[in-house]
Amino acid sequence: MNGDTMVFTIFIIFAGAALLSTLALYTRQSLLVAYLLLGALIGPWGFRFINDPTMVSQAGDIGILFLLFLLGLHLQPQNLFNMLREVTPIALVSSVVFAAAGIGIGLLFGYTWSESIIIGVAMMFSSTIIGLKLLPTTILHHQHTGEVMISVLLMQDLIAIAVLLGIQVASDGGLAWYQIGLVVLSVPILLVVAYLVQRYVLIKLITRFDKIREYIFLISIAWCLSMTELARVMGLSEEIGAFIAGISIAASPISLYIAESLKPLRDFFLVIFFFSIGASFNLRYVPSVIIPAAILAVIMLVFKPILFRFLLTRSGENKAVAWEVGVRLGQASEFSLLVAYLALGTALIGKSASFLIQAATIITFIASSYLVVMRYPTPVAISDRLRRD
Repeated sequence: MNGDTMVFTIFIIFAGAALLSTLALYTRQSLLVAYLLLGALIGPWGFRFINDPTMVSQAGDIGILFLLFLLGLHLQPQNLFNMLREVTPIALVSSVVFAAAGIGIGLLFGYTWSESIIIGVAMMFSSTIIGLKLLPTTILHHQHTGEVMISVLLMQDLIAIAVLLGIQVASDGGLAWYQIGLVVLSVPILLVVAYLVQRYVLIKLITRFDKIREYIFLISIAWCLSMTELARVMGLSEEIGAFIAGISIAASPISLYIAESLKPLRDFFLVIFFFSIGASFNLRYVPSVIIPAAILAVIMLVFKPILFRFLLTRSGENKAVAWEVGVRLGQASEFSLLVAYLALGTALIGKSASFLIQAATIITFIASSYLVVMRYPTPVAISDRLRRD
């Protein structure tokens, strides 16, 4: 891709996003919906201003990494580990329930067992991006709601890694024992590496040169991306590497400055991420999958909040917190899109099942964004009363 094409791609995305966002604000709509709609309108299945969304998608993935890095910066490790113990059964039970629902819907509409299982697996997770993009930093830092949400989402990420590994096993015919062992051991190894590097190298460098803001900006990005690459090499998701990178320096006095300085960079790439989701969906498949997709979306939007509220209150959480967490997690996930893409690429499912997963996921992204933006504090709220950064 040449330079002119790259410049045009960035221009068309942000000029279009500015135009649709202005319209969305005047009509009291969610900005995230504007980004998704823009992708559908000018992507390869719309007016074709951008024919290949691959580069755009890869750039958008960087936004996810920065988002999780910043979230890690606001969480003290001890608090997070305590919460993980509490939410592990909640994440497991909710994953099983919604996997069963997805399998049932798949079978009801004539998909094969293997396709129905993949559909069910794709419905297990909630969106890290929707959930946390709409969660104010102040809530994440000062209130229990953020700790509960990130703990549930982190456990779901670990389950998602196991699922993606299972897809690889199913497509390759199996993995060597040493590969499976590496994945199992990789999380504690990554935590130890992060602890040692931040304590004996990173914090000393930051302390020595903390007055040179450009250097802090650069070393923060380098640390985040180094941990994501190490996580990928070890068989984990890059998102977990970025999150661990943030947690490892959360106790540093400079963590809040790092978080503030990286916010504009995060937002730049997240606009591209949501655009790429809209651009990747083939509108020609909508008539054939809209009914099962709508049913799956309703199940996610209605029953996920109810189930999460029930499970969280049973574990001792406040009812108000439990319900808010449930509503904020009441959608499918970007992992759902990844599962659909990988399963289609390995011939475990057909195109119809893949686009069913994509349609259900995008519907829940849009509807869930509306529900959260209109009811709870978010950085992109239309109401001044609910707007919190």
